[in-house]
Parts: sequence; C-alpha cells; structure tokens
Amino acid sequence: MPQSTRGKEPASPAGFAEFCAASSPSLLRAAWLLAGDIQTAQDLVQDALVKAFVAWPRIREAEALAYTRRIMVNENIDRWRRARQEASTTPDHTSTQASSAMAVVDDRDQIIRMLARLPEQQRKVIVLRYYTDLSEAATAGALGISIGAVKSASSRGLAKLRSIHEIEGASDGRD
Repeated sequence: MPQSTRGKEPASPAGFAEFCAASSPSLLRAAWLLAGDIQTAQDLVQDALVKAFVAWPRIREAEALAYTRRIMVNENIDRWRRARQEASTTPDHTSTQASSAMAVVDDRDQIIRMLARLPEQQRKVIVLRYYTDLSEAATAGALGISIGAVKSASSRGLAKLRSIHEIEGASDGRD
C-alpha cells in the first residue's frame, strides 16, 4: 500500500531506473528463496517492479525497497494460492518425480528444499528476517502481521529447519 506523500518527497520518475538497477539483485535473491526456483523468482521480481512502477509517483524513495518487497511477497502468496487451488483439483505426480531426481545437491539447493518444507508464513518470516536481514518490526510491517507473530513464526521456523537438517544430515551421513 502506497505511503502518503503529504509533507514528504515522493520518488522521482527518473529514480526508478536507478532503483531497479540497485535493488534487482537483492529482490531476485529474496524471491528465489521465497519461490524455490529461479524462473518463478524472476517472474515475481518482474511483476513486483511493474506494480512498483505504476505506484512510483506515490512511493517515497526511502521506502521503495520495502514497498517492492511487500508487493513481491503478496505476488508469491497469490501464486501459491493459485497453485494450491489447481493442485487440489488435479492429481499431483510431479513432486515425487522431482524429489527423486535430486539425489545429490549443493548447499543452496538443500536450503531451498528445507525452506520449501516450512509452512508459508514461517518461510516468509525466515527469508525476510535472516536472508534480507530485516528487523522484527520491518518484517512485521512487510507481512502485515504483529511483531509477536514474527517472533513466533521465526522461532518455530528455525526449530523446524534445525530438525529437518538433523534428519537429512543423519540420512546423508553428514552433520
């Protein structure tokens, strides 16, 4: 949701290109962790930047990155809901095939798989808190939830990640 520009400087149209160049790598990394694959992450970033461009005259430059991140999180939620709705109406045989095809992965893939096993809210909190290094308050603001909900989701998410890591580490012979 755009911030009121009353008494504050709105972002300049010329600054949008600079904003895109400066923030795209960071947005893409966060989107990749949220979505789990690079194509979806690129789509999320592109959709978020298009929506940010439309709202650019109403956005304060100091808050442009947080605003765009919020758009990206909302887009990911919408995609997740659509995919879930489609999956509930059609049988899903691809997840078993995809997981069996990935026997050996590097650390990044392992993290993505571990994050994918978290509930959506916990995954969003973990990515925003620890990957994009947002404070609890900023994470709460970006997701539209309370700070207590951020703390709870963060604690539960980290505990589940530890548990998943221990289980996968034991089955792989790694620690």
